[in-house]
This record gives sequence, C-alpha cells and structure tokens, in this order.
Amino acid sequence: MIDDPLDRIAAALERMAPAPLPTPDFNAAAAFVWHTGPDRLEPVQNVSRVALDLLIGVDRSRDTLLANTRQFAAGLPANNALLWGARGMGKSSLVKAIHADVHASHEALRMVELQREDLPSVGRLLNLLRGASQRFILFCDDLSFGHDDAHYKSLKAVLDGGIEGRPDNVVLYATSNRRHLMPRDMIENERGSAINPAEAVEEKVSLSDRFGLWLGFHACDQDQYLAMIRGYCDAYGVEIDAETLHAEAVEWQATRGSRSGRVAWQYFTDLAGRKGVQVA
Repeated sequence: MIDDPLDRIAAALERMAPAPLPTPDFNAAAAFVWHTGPDRLEPVQNVSRVALDLLIGVDRSRDTLLANTRQFAAGLPANNALLWGARGMGKSSLVKAIHADVHASHEALRMVELQREDLPSVGRLLNLLRGASQRFILFCDDLSFGHDDAHYKSLKAVLDGGIEGRPDNVVLYATSNRRHLMPRDMIENERGSAINPAEAVEEKVSLSDRFGLWLGFHACDQDQYLAMIRGYCDAYGVEIDAETLHAEAVEWQATRGSRSGRVAWQYFTDLAGRKGVQVA
C-alpha cells in the first residue's frame, strides 16, 4: 500500500505512460513504413518500384545517388539527399530503385518511409533505429511546407541531429517539387514584411542547405519521353512499330498537357493492357 501522495501520483503516471516499444524485427523485410498512433514499423514485403535501368534521362542524378548509397551501405560517410524538380520525372522511383540495387549486395541496408505528417514523431523513430546493426535510408516523399507549418523544425532532428547527433546508421533521402521546400510566395512575403528580410527567411530557406546532395530533375524532351516508352516496351516484351508508337505516344501526352516519366508510364500501361501483357 502506498501512503505518500507523491508516490501515489508517480505510480499513477507510470501506469498511464505507454509501454516502451518492443525492438522491431529489422530482418522481417528490407523496407518498412513508419506509423504513429501507436508507433510501429510495418514491414513491406513487396515494394512498388521499377528497375533502375528503366529510369531514363536521369543518368547524372542516378550515378550520384547510387555512389552515395553504396558509400552509406558500406559504413562510409554519406550525405543526406534532396531530390527536387519537375513532377513525374522519377524522383521517388529513383530512391526505391537504388535501394533495391544496393540491397542486393549489402543485405543490411533497409529503407523506412516516413510521411511528412509524421515528422513530429521522427525523434522516437530515430531512437528505434539508433544502435541497430542495420543501416537505414529514411525516405520522405513529396516533402514541402506551407504557411504556418512548423513541421520543418522536426526535420532538423534528422538533418542536424541535435545534441545526440544523427545516428550514424541513418541517412535521409527526400523528394520535393520545390527547391527550397517552401512556396516562393511564402519566401517573398517573409522578405517583404520583415524588419530584417534576410534573417526572416534564413531559417526556412536554409533547411534545404542542410542536405549535402541536391539532385535536380528537369522536364524531359520528346526524344527522352519516347525513349522511356521504348525502354518499357523492350523490358516487358511489348511489340509495336516505331511509327505507331510515336503517333500514339505524342497524342497521349498532348491530351495530358504534359510530358514526363509518369506520363510515359501511363501510356505504356495503356499500351500493355491493349496488347494483353502483364506488367506487375
């Protein structure tokens, strides 16, 4: 029996506190998704991705990120990476394809997907990963921040690590359509309304500066667009003559009003379906 009121309060708080998370089984899969409420790492047995050699027109970014990932998987120094630029040009596909390629020779390499909305919980995630024998690519897709969005402060725990430092076995790869992760009008408004314009935007804009690698993705031209589709056709055994492919593909992108790797894959998916070819 507890007579001291402080002891009773302490005991009650201990009962209310959530139980510590069990150590995850990092051998359950090569990739995981981080969930909150409750915190858990869910293994993903079949990652949705394409082969690395099917990503056309991103050679320089591919080679740079691949070399960085191999260094990291081998236990050598490596940089956090921000893949930014035109939508649909294979930023997230490249991260997943490189993970698969490097994991084939470094089985201890894992990938953990973190949603932008769960950034405030990143400290708890890092505590789970810290000290594990595996090495982790922390992957945050479509990362950006809007007005009055303070989630970017949580991201600094990954990039800078605070007093504990970022775990040596964790590196962050993020994708974004925005070079500085913030809307341009938000940056301009900060500059225009602040007493010291430079200081007003420095904290927000400098977030992207904390990534050691900046890899830009630009809109593809028509030749690259057609080459992407031809690559898919060759890889999956879809037969179509060059003239028909050119005509249909150009018409497809015209109806979409854009030309990108995503549009190329969408056309190919339609083509494969008409030809009766499975692409899963």
